[in-house]
Amino acid sequence: MLFNSAEYGIFLAVVFVLYWLMSNWTTARLVLLLVASYLFYASWSWEYLLLIVLSSAIDYGIGLGIASTEDPRWRKLYLLGSLVSNLGILAVFKYFNFFMGATDDAAHLMGLAGTGVKLDLLLPVGISFYTFQTMSYSIDLYRRKIEVCRDPLKFFVYVAFFPQLVAGPIVRAVDFLYQLDRRPSVTADIVGRAAILIMAGLFKKMVIGDYLAVNIVDRVFDTPLMFSSFETLLGVYGYAMQIFCDFSGYTDIAIGSALLLGFQLPENFDRPYKASSLQDFWRRWHISLSSWLRDYLYVPLGGNRGGSELLTYRNLLLTMLLGGLWHGAAWNFIIWGAMHGGALAVTRLWQRWRKDQGWPEPGRLYHVIAVVLTFHFVCLTWIFFRAPTLGSAMTVLARIGDLAWGTTNVVPSVAMALIGGFALHFTPDNWYEQLSTAFTRAPVVIQGLLLALLVVVFDQVATSDVVPFIYFQF
Repeated sequence: MLFNSAEYGIFLAVVFVLYWLMSNWTTARLVLLLVASYLFYASWSWEYLLLIVLSSAIDYGIGLGIASTEDPRWRKLYLLGSLVSNLGILAVFKYFNFFMGATDDAAHLMGLAGTGVKLDLLLPVGISFYTFQTMSYSIDLYRRKIEVCRDPLKFFVYVAFFPQLVAGPIVRAVDFLYQLDRRPSVTADIVGRAAILIMAGLFKKMVIGDYLAVNIVDRVFDTPLMFSSFETLLGVYGYAMQIFCDFSGYTDIAIGSALLLGFQLPENFDRPYKASSLQDFWRRWHISLSSWLRDYLYVPLGGNRGGSELLTYRNLLLTMLLGGLWHGAAWNFIIWGAMHGGALAVTRLWQRWRKDQGWPEPGRLYHVIAVVLTFHFVCLTWIFFRAPTLGSAMTVLARIGDLAWGTTNVVPSVAMALIGGFALHFTPDNWYEQLSTAFTRAPVVIQGLLLALLVVVFDQVATSDVVPFIYFQF
């Protein structure tokens, strides 16, 4: 049940009506949310529905265990149980075949026979998101940052809440559980804001992201030797815009859907290609993951508090290596993470050197150059993120380096989609807020006409090929 499908529109409308009919009965509306969330998940992989139920049950029970004792040894043991169970689930379903394959490759290099062991398992949709979510609950409870959730119904809804279940944002218990206790309310302003978010998400996904994917990105990365250097570079730029529109579009729809049900989800994107450094980029891109990695991995490793810059660089590199591995069990993602981790360390080194030299704060020209350089480094890393193999990534890089600047395969509509996407991305921050405010204040008839017009535009402009959301594979 894709967000950009009629089925999801009908599903959301039915849940919306039933939910608000039950708004005065807490238990009834929570049961509805849980049933709806499980039905939503089962539409992709009903076989693995038991897995998310099991993950929820384990961390619910572990949470009760942590709250039941003040003995630090038992609290650590309970926390270890959460980490082992969640990471164990990820290891089996996501990483087992990769590490066994790497072990076999190493054995073959030494002239030894490999095991040949491989599990024939499909990757459960959204597994990386909901396991990180449940782990954050156990860790925060261990750190005494939240109160234990004793109501199993509330906890299971927290883990499985359908708007953000499959691809985030990764929601922390401290930001969500309290919302289940309050009686929801809905206003015309909230509905208007939700509609704007959902339509903006669909526009990003269907009109820009999918169009670029089908008409240039997939073609370039599948057969880079068929394209000139300039066309290949445009394919890389296209992927940068595609993955932003695809993922932030999903997030917009998720936040809008949750808003219709009276829930606030955290923002996950803040115009990341306007970043003037990699640090700034990770404050703007996939914010719920980057903050998760910071709070639950980088800081426990020592962060920048180790007293040694080398330790800080090590922590940055390890954090981003594991962040790359979180995205997928492939060397491409590990290299992508290593590039970001290494570049973050270099960025920190540069910033400290500038400070030690007493350089003045950078001006406007420096900022523009920094934005351009940051964007192109991010695009360089996207090549490894998108390419199906390391060999194909190197082919894309070699093709760009050939300096063959033909434009035969670049049709005007692709150029318009690419230029339009970046133009929207770099509009002033307050334009979207002004548009959203104007829409919510407009008469209902005008809102309806505008929404109907957008639906027609989606139908006419969107590609006929179904392009899955990129982050569903993680």
